[in-house]
Amino acid sequence: MTTTTLAPAVSVEGLTKRYGKFTAVDNVSFHVESNKIYGLLGRNGAGKTTIMQLLTGQQFATSGEISVFGDYPAENARVLQQICFIKEAQKYPDTFKVKHVLASAPWFFENWDADFADRLVDDFRLPMKRDVKKVSRGQLSAIGVIVGLASRAPLTFFDEPYLGLDAVARQTFYDRLLEDFAEHPRTVILSTHLIDEVSNLLEHVLVIDEGRIIIDQDAEELRGSASTVVGKATDVDAFVAGRDVLHREGIGGLASVTVSGLSAAERRTAADAGLELAPVSLQQLIVRKTSGSGAAAQSDWSESA
Repeated sequence: MTTTTLAPAVSVEGLTKRYGKFTAVDNVSFHVESNKIYGLLGRNGAGKTTIMQLLTGQQFATSGEISVFGDYPAENARVLQQICFIKEAQKYPDTFKVKHVLASAPWFFENWDADFADRLVDDFRLPMKRDVKKVSRGQLSAIGVIVGLASRAPLTFFDEPYLGLDAVARQTFYDRLLEDFAEHPRTVILSTHLIDEVSNLLEHVLVIDEGRIIIDQDAEELRGSASTVVGKATDVDAFVAGRDVLHREGIGGLASVTVSGLSAAERRTAADAGLELAPVSLQQLIVRKTSGSGAAAQSDWSESA
């Protein structure tokens, strides 16, 4: 019996993008497998949007190689018609009503499902006859989400378009994405600050920091790759000595230290020493990997940033 291996949807080798003396993307290499949901994560200004603009042909690379569905995307109609890129500040013609956005979508997306779009309109309670320039921020976000989902484009990017949605609407987006992905697999790349909310959707995680990829890993492996050790400072320090320490907090004689890569035997050793072990969420892990501690670091992951 033979198995068919799908070619990567995206292949990037040595990709660099400079704006004058500023390097937004610095010698990046990665591959995006077909028919998976990826998270492209990182702090504000880390280079996420620049990478997506390069992959969708909106920017030209300074150096390096990009292959999307086997070809360079910029000014390539064959490639670009397979891509849907939805961003937070999505722009539409001033004269458009909501219904015009959805009516024109089939011109750009050959897999457009009008029935699915209508169901999503009901889900998000969109006012179809309202001018796009007069809708609320949440309704504008819902328009983008609907276009991105109903396009069923083979490669779909969501660059924070759901930040304007309330918690109920965001959950609706996640649910509809998973439901439709199960029936119509395609490659989806999500960029978001709401890492804990999307954690269960992601199959693979790419984390960029200061223009470089620092994590390129299966999401399930990444979720279990770190633990927080809590106990007497002297006992904690003795246990974590020589280990990869990601973060440390302390008060009085107590310490809380986040470390990566504890085996089952090491966990038993910690328990025998009277130490508590707590799991680290995907968001906590990525924040630890990309920043120091403190409010300034946390603010770079905030919704309002």
